[in-house]
Amino acid sequence: MQKFHKLPYQRPDMDELKTDFNSIIELFDNSQNVNQQLICIQRLESIKSHFGTMNTLASIRHTIDTRDEFYDQEIEFFNENSPLFEEMTNQFDQAVVKSLFRAELEEKLSKQYFNLIDVKLKTFKPEILPDLIEENKLSTEYSKLVASAEVEFEGETYTLAQLTPFRQDKDRARRKAATAAYYGFYADNQEQLDRIYDDLVKVRTKIARTLGYENFIELAYYRLSRTDYNAADVAKYRNQVYTEIVPLVSKLKQRQQARLGLSELKHYDESLNFNTGNPLPQGDSDFIVDQAKTMYQELSPETDEFFNFMLDYELMDLLAKPGKEAGGYCTLISDYKAPFIFANFNGTQGDIEVMTHEAGHAFQCFQSRDIFPSDLIWSTLEAAEIHSMSMEFLTWPWMNLFFKEQTDKFKFSHLSGSIEFIPYGVAVDEYQHWVYANPEATPAERNAMWREIEQKYQPHLDFDGDEFLENGGKWMRQLHIFGAPMYYIDYTLAQVCAFQFLLKSLADPENAWADYLKLCQTGGSKPFLELLEVANLENPFKEGSLAKVMPKLEEILNSFDDQNM
Repeated sequence: MQKFHKLPYQRPDMDELKTDFNSIIELFDNSQNVNQQLICIQRLESIKSHFGTMNTLASIRHTIDTRDEFYDQEIEFFNENSPLFEEMTNQFDQAVVKSLFRAELEEKLSKQYFNLIDVKLKTFKPEILPDLIEENKLSTEYSKLVASAEVEFEGETYTLAQLTPFRQDKDRARRKAATAAYYGFYADNQEQLDRIYDDLVKVRTKIARTLGYENFIELAYYRLSRTDYNAADVAKYRNQVYTEIVPLVSKLKQRQQARLGLSELKHYDESLNFNTGNPLPQGDSDFIVDQAKTMYQELSPETDEFFNFMLDYELMDLLAKPGKEAGGYCTLISDYKAPFIFANFNGTQGDIEVMTHEAGHAFQCFQSRDIFPSDLIWSTLEAAEIHSMSMEFLTWPWMNLFFKEQTDKFKFSHLSGSIEFIPYGVAVDEYQHWVYANPEATPAERNAMWREIEQKYQPHLDFDGDEFLENGGKWMRQLHIFGAPMYYIDYTLAQVCAFQFLLKSLADPENAWADYLKLCQTGGSKPFLELLEVANLENPFKEGSLAKVMPKLEEILNSFDDQNM
């Protein structure tokens, strides 16, 4: 394998792919035994891997620089042709589920492989191809708009990610101004953002109805391969969050207000946890990578091998820069069995959180990269986020490498921030359920509903008269609402599981790591609830599960003298 920047890219030939697919399907249908069909599946795996590799290379290089005209055109190609490729795989999947040797295939490839095919078949018909292309284009339009942000602040121009340190400034007037500049971008572009989302809701609803669903919600669950829980389970879980976590977050916000010595905690204050300043990495991006190398060398032989692989082949792009897409992610370059980490370092504690988070995804992928079929390398998304969020906590013993004397300050803000995130994540989920249950709602009605849900789950929020936020515009900054519908609840489910890993690691680090490694090595060969059993984790949907965990986390927070940090 070559270093990432040297990996060759070539646009796939769709006519050639179609010919290859038709040939394999014919061979599969005429196979005389299960072994012949397995050979066909292996041949198809190779085709899927190469198409996916080219798509991933184009996507990574486009997100690194959304202004690159070549890869901009390639993303247009994949927006238009990925649905056609999906149609081809759909035809093969239909042949697989009808196989005369299905029982033998299930035994060799796993029940979960067929579960995933069964739900995938519920998400596609050739009639929806034009609408899928339109959905892809709208999602890309949102990403490009946000990536194009050039915000003027104190005489300089910044991306949205680069504004983060100013939003955490110890000077209240400065963080207020930086927060206003940040949301000012969304306010200035509200009409365009409303139009993009309105079009997305309409096209997704049209796709769902063409497939025979009442609305997009059920289709979204199938798209996310949720095979062992449904919207009713999620609603009960949201109720647990409202009962068990919202009151705790209110107490944490009162503690923050006291720490900051404020008579009122405004929304622009929330990014600052301590009057002495938030914990900061004690070095630049090279320093962070060097400390991470030491951390992963000491954590386990498996993480040492993994992180050296990432370094040797330059499989990370970490710094925030103009034209770079917002956020962070991990993906797999299939042909090379190589994970890739994308981030936007900006000099805050979030750099360490995103490093360990995305490294958790990448480590899991690295551990299960040889699983066959490749659809089982990644778990479904709520389980995948356990790998990332748990890695954030399993690396706590090494946080002194990054934060030195600010380590306790980091641990307190990391844990409290993780708890505070859950009600927001649940609000995003409840909002999307409402939107897709009411697809004819106007943008103004959507914004009003967001504000109502936001006040339910985050009653402490004080927007200090900011018109854009008071009118329910904050959801527009959440890229998942546009590009990954109904996904966001997965972060909160995984966070609850990650809390369990934190508690286990504090009590018995050796067994906690063994459970985590076993979970990563299992990949996606089992559905979510069965993966919880593999890792000895309690099901967050189970009534009372949050009531068991949250008091223990509050005890940990109470062990810190946060008022004097």
